[in-house]
Amino acid sequence: MSKLKKFLEILKAAMEKPYLLNLVIQNQEYQESLLKKSYPQQQALPQISLDDLGIPLETSVDSFLLDGSSMITDLALLKTLAQGKNSYFEIGTWRGESVWNVAKILEDCTTLNLSMEEMKKMNLNTQYIELHGILSKRNPKIKHWEGNTLNFNFEALQKKYDLIFIDGDHSYAMVKNDTQKVFEHLVHENTVVVWHDYAYNPEKIRHEVYRGILDGTPKKYHHKLYHIANSMCAVLLPGSFKTREFESPKKPNILFEIQVKPQVF
Repeated sequence: MSKLKKFLEILKAAMEKPYLLNLVIQNQEYQESLLKKSYPQQQALPQISLDDLGIPLETSVDSFLLDGSSMITDLALLKTLAQGKNSYFEIGTWRGESVWNVAKILEDCTTLNLSMEEMKKMNLNTQYIELHGILSKRNPKIKHWEGNTLNFNFEALQKKYDLIFIDGDHSYAMVKNDTQKVFEHLVHENTVVVWHDYAYNPEKIRHEVYRGILDGTPKKYHHKLYHIANSMCAVLLPGSFKTREFESPKKPNILFEIQVKPQVF
């Protein structure tokens, strides 16, 4: 089939089903090309091992181990980074596993998520909507704010936070928006920022999210951005660390021992 014929068929399909254009936009080769165009020298963040953070690793976490759950190492990372901090803020709550785990370390924990009314207007599945915060709302100390980061009044929070977790909409535009809002309103000089889904898995970078992180983070902070190995998280950390280059496929150098203890929920 000639290239012209293929193009015309694709064009016809897109006219009949416009949502198919999203598949092109979300295609990782396309997203990687956009990243290379803007950041030809930054195809991956330098990696830090969990062991090189200089903080005792928190090894006990709670997780439903269901679709959308963070990796065990992601949750352990958040609990570890919470040590010595006083406050935590996150964008994107889902079932509330992230903030639930951090709240075992910190008392001052706040989440921001779309309201149920807004999610209903988006025609999302009813049970999906009702499951938001199903775990985190069991802890009355956790503050649950509702709003859309596009127009939410961050000044109403009236504070800066020590640890911030960005885990909302993972499109380029929203990652950039959420990152810009966080740096504009919530960050102080020693704030640690964590972005979830910088990678699809520890060995596969999610280029759309990565580009949103880079474009949303002020350039003066770019040298403080890292990928935590064996996790899906990018972080902004003050200080200096032993790093290594991103590698895929990666030759394993750490074997994690994980104990599973199911409890009725």
